[in-house]
Amino acid sequence: MRQPTVEWQVCGVCNYDCSYCIQSPRTRVGHPDAGALDRFLDFFAALPGRWEIKMTGGEPFAFKGFMETIVPGLVARTVHTLSVLTNLSAPPGILERFATLTRGRLGIVSASLHLEHVSAADFVAKAVALRRAMDPAARLVVNEVLVPGRLDEARAARAVVEASGLTWFPQIMKVGRGVASYDEDLVELVGTRPANWAPSYRGRTCWTGVEYFVLTQQGDAWSCRTARRFDEGFLGNVHDGGVRPAAAPAPCPYDICPCTVPMNRGMIE
Repeated sequence: MRQPTVEWQVCGVCNYDCSYCIQSPRTRVGHPDAGALDRFLDFFAALPGRWEIKMTGGEPFAFKGFMETIVPGLVARTVHTLSVLTNLSAPPGILERFATLTRGRLGIVSASLHLEHVSAADFVAKAVALRRAMDPAARLVVNEVLVPGRLDEARAARAVVEASGLTWFPQIMKVGRGVASYDEDLVELVGTRPANWAPSYRGRTCWTGVEYFVLTQQGDAWSCRTARRFDEGFLGNVHDGGVRPAAAPAPCPYDICPCTVPMNRGMIE
């Protein structure tokens, strides 16, 4: 079953500078001003039906407008489900307020563990506290990028995460338009589910661009992340002419699907 989804990069600014970040330093800056945020909220309020708005960055909580305007605005003005990708670095009080504001509307908190900046134990303690404050119907998953040469570190972190009762999700490291090379078999860490391996869905009917799209902090909409990398699948701009989703699904033309969201939301037949 398809879940219409927008992945919205609410800001570029990030308080971390991970050595393996796929976003270039020049893009890890900036955020929408108050006028732009109002137009974003108008846009989401006008989306027909109930979508999932998955908010990413940068780091959403590093942008003051995220908790002051975006979250309360989406709760008050839309019916959509709200999800977030965060490094969980925000103060506990801010995270608790987020959990309170989104109660009954929260979908998934994707908590990204970055061991260059925080210990697994401290991160997990914060994640457990947030999970207790969240809507019981919502989910929290701990994501971790598998950095070549640091897989033992990832295994140790997985043990800490799973001992706390949380779900640990490994992510293949992305480089440019592909994935990193590893010296060892990753099946033990990644599992065998195809979507976890940044596979190709070339030729399969895909609903991205119709019921799923990526939205940047500048308001540009793209059918999917791979399309954006190839400068294809542009759907318009929230602030300039509006977003025009495709009329119908089409066969996927790409050899990589770099994240699991489209498959997990039922976009690929």
